[in-house]
Amino acid sequence: QVQLVESGGGLAQAGGSLRLSCALSGRIITNYAMGWFRQAPGEEREVVAAINWSGGYLYYTASVKGRFAISRDNAKNAVYLQMNSLKPEDAAVYYCAAKRSQNASVFSRAWEYDYWGQGTQVTVSS
Repeated sequence: QVQLVESGGGLAQAGGSLRLSCALSGRIITNYAMGWFRQAPGEEREVVAAINWSGGYLYYTASVKGRFAISRDNAKNAVYLQMNSLKPEDAAVYYCAAKRSQNASVFSRAWEYDYWGQGTQVTVSS
């Protein structure tokens, strides 16, 4: 059984940075493409960034390009989201997700993912 646990959320000022971590347990992370999603109150869950199993292929939603960076450390069974130049509109609950895949594909739609973490709150003060 795959379990995903996010950490690193919290309060940041606009223009500041946070680094989210997601630890995968129960399986080897190289079997999975990974994604970060976020959901603000009253909004639908949206993709933020995604990465294929090897880390060679990346995807970012337009609003975070140039500010956020997704990465993974397969030796640590972990994936990360570095968030820089935070804006108030980045505030949301951030979720880590895993999709069984060992090819070049990245996945940007929530329904494609097999496993989800519980989420971590990111708050950005203006």
